[in-house]
Amino acid sequence: MNSKIALNFSIVKPCFLYIPFILTIAFVAFLASLNALCPARYIEIQKDSFFYINHFLGQYPNLQINFTQLGDALLFLSLLSIFIVYAPAMWESLVSASIVSLIVSYLLKQLFSVPRPAAVFDPHSFIITGERLAGHHSLPSGHTITIFTTFTILLYAFMPAALLKRVLWYFLIFAISYIVAFSRVGVGAHYPLDVVSGSITGYFCGLSGILLNQKLKVWTWIGNKKFYPVFLVLFIGSVVDIIIKITQYNLAIYYLSIFCLIVSLVITTRIYVKK
Repeated sequence: MNSKIALNFSIVKPCFLYIPFILTIAFVAFLASLNALCPARYIEIQKDSFFYINHFLGQYPNLQINFTQLGDALLFLSLLSIFIVYAPAMWESLVSASIVSLIVSYLLKQLFSVPRPAAVFDPHSFIITGERLAGHHSLPSGHTITIFTTFTILLYAFMPAALLKRVLWYFLIFAISYIVAFSRVGVGAHYPLDVVSGSITGYFCGLSGILLNQKLKVWTWIGNKKFYPVFLVLFIGSVVDIIIKITQYNLAIYYLSIFCLIVSLVITTRIYVKK
């Protein structure tokens, strides 16, 4: 598995970055055509679509609140923890991509400073599920960036060889990514275009992580068994952190994350002890 993933990643070239670059230009051009490059107009042009999507998805609060947690890097990475053992090549790129996404997300949010829906609209006029967010960091959606960064890594890591299967794989990954990402609108935390911009940014971050890892090779130690105790400590710490989250929000996705972490903890321990 690990060699196959490494081979798939080697296919990714710098020219792949043209896609998010072109999509970004198209996104900005779309906003410019509607005179929506200022926060007030940006919010105004998608007011109706926000309320429509929010009220539609908001009818399934349990589903939306669980989906939206996947934008939490700790949670998403916990679900993929077992691949540290079986596919360290994937994690090498995932770590690089996560660092890039963290930096890019912070910078863009500070740059645009768009108020969230709860800071603009009457909180009683739309559905808010979970925490009420009313700051000025709506554009782009950070959760969406995390989701698309991670799914982009998965997209290329497990890319099928056959053309038809590859097309279906692309469709499946992006469909799931957008379903999960639009939960941010469903819980009342973001506007639709926050999600769209976040998806483009996340795709860029995922590709950048793969390309950076090809050049720098700073995370090759992840596959070295002598560093397994570091991961064991991280697994245990993550379990504790998620248990704390459960006491606040008793969500099914948290139990799934803990299950994955415990499985990873057991398997990693066994392999390390047998070294």
